[in-house]
Amino acid sequence: MDQENKEEKLQALRHSASHVMAQAVVRLLPEAKLAIGPATEDGFYYDFDLPRPLNTEDLEAISKEMANIIASDLPIVREDVTKDEAAKIFKDQPYKLEILSEIEDEKVSIYRQGEFVDLCRGPHVSSTGRIGAFKLLNVAGAYWRGDEHNPMLQRIYGTAFETKEELESYLAKLEEAANRDHRKLGRELDLFSIHEEAGPGLVCWHPKGATVRRVIEDFWKDEHTRRGYSLVYTPHIAKVDLWKTSGHWDFYRDYLYSPMDIEGQQYILKPMNCLYHILIYKTKLHSYRELPIRFAELGTVYRYERSGVLHGLSRVRGFTQDDAHIFCRYDQLQTEVEGVLDLAMFMIATFGFSNYQVFLSTRPEKYAGSLQIWEMATSTLAEALNGKGVSYRIDPGEGVFYGPKIDIKFEDALGRAWQGPTIQVDFNLPQRFDVTYTGDDGQEKPVAMVHRTVLGSMERFLATLIEHYGGAFPLWLAPIQVEIIPIAESHQEYAQKVKDELVSCGIRVELDNRSETLNQKIRQAQLNKVPYMVILGDREGGSSTLSVRLRSGEQYHGLSVSDFKKRLGELILDRSQSLLL
Repeated sequence: MDQENKEEKLQALRHSASHVMAQAVVRLLPEAKLAIGPATEDGFYYDFDLPRPLNTEDLEAISKEMANIIASDLPIVREDVTKDEAAKIFKDQPYKLEILSEIEDEKVSIYRQGEFVDLCRGPHVSSTGRIGAFKLLNVAGAYWRGDEHNPMLQRIYGTAFETKEELESYLAKLEEAANRDHRKLGRELDLFSIHEEAGPGLVCWHPKGATVRRVIEDFWKDEHTRRGYSLVYTPHIAKVDLWKTSGHWDFYRDYLYSPMDIEGQQYILKPMNCLYHILIYKTKLHSYRELPIRFAELGTVYRYERSGVLHGLSRVRGFTQDDAHIFCRYDQLQTEVEGVLDLAMFMIATFGFSNYQVFLSTRPEKYAGSLQIWEMATSTLAEALNGKGVSYRIDPGEGVFYGPKIDIKFEDALGRAWQGPTIQVDFNLPQRFDVTYTGDDGQEKPVAMVHRTVLGSMERFLATLIEHYGGAFPLWLAPIQVEIIPIAESHQEYAQKVKDELVSCGIRVELDNRSETLNQKIRQAQLNKVPYMVILGDREGGSSTLSVRLRSGEQYHGLSVSDFKKRLGELILDRSQSLLL
């Protein structure tokens, strides 16, 4: 069986598991109102309107009843019925009736297993006994259809596999993922916080988290400058009319914050940086000889995300985009896209990601511009990918309203895909804003515009890095690179001298001069995931040397301060993943 068929079979199994779960819930809580229960990439869920909140004991009871249903090996049978017939079947299920009212077909499909029936398109396995190993994971709140104006439902998450061994492997992976959760590590490592008093989805960076972010941003700025980008800064608000001209007001309205009145004019928090970059470009005329022009900005933007989808750093309402826009001639477009691909691949490799997937996202249902422009933009992206020899898959309908895009998703240490670089070709905004250059014939010609990020947002990228490394950053990114641990108070003076010498070379050093035992200090440094611990006692002070312990437990004795500085400098300069001295 090929991979695609295996995935389809697993999806059907999980979809059937969600129905079995719903059947078990209705048996235990007959008043339950059923919403939806799809398969997901890693499992399944079902949303319920229930008379009371569920608890751990309820999940155990539901699991036990699911096991009974699976053991009964009930046939899962599809029936095609008229909408009127379906309305009678689901007369006591308001969420099903709402879904039914929106279906345009005269007939709909339902699936039966024993006494349970559900409105569903399928597919499913042939009987409940075909469901393999399953596990209910947790309960969470979920607004009906993701809208906070709708009722809050209870969502039960679960997963299912063909074999017990596959399930156990997945659960072990889940446990490791929980240990790497950036929200958990963010608290433990004192990197960032989010405060309900200030508002959900708004991030405060603590000194250590801000240090990691600054190192990334400095590297980003230097690399962009080296590759011919000019850095710019733009305001956080703009008049609403600007976003109406661009089309964002019509196509992106649900994600824009409500306008604010300033001296009789309507302003909004900017949701992206591209329009300000266009305005900068238009402050003067440009010749064909000047192009391409590349503007880059670490610009903070604001988008309204519903509270139900907010998630630590990975889904927030205010975030800093590693943004850039390239203005070029049409004949330069493919070369510029290839250059962005080179930069994106360089960034991915530098931060330690070796596996990634590339998608070409095509025209969505709601789009601006002509089909001809869309076809031209899409073919340009495809030619750039082919020109660089990059394998990719088509992601139908996932482009943005103004143009197609390349999405690159990199895999972390647990094999999970995270959204990374995005490259978008745009012919629409340049037309809307009359963005032109003077050609070699003296005539005004429209520019082609490339929107691109190579990291995504700083917030989401930091979430990815934290989970990829489990908080144990490589040396060049670590907020504290060296922890100096004097064994006794008599070693404090030498410890301070070593710290000063390392700090003078730009190394980030912390001196632990607490009145704790050596083992307690080492343990704290280990918990803080500091790459190097320099332990100083009589022997080291007497010989002006260092004893160095890596967070992995390896130890080096008798190192000179100069050799230690030199080696750390080399590792930092190379942005190495290794800590070996």
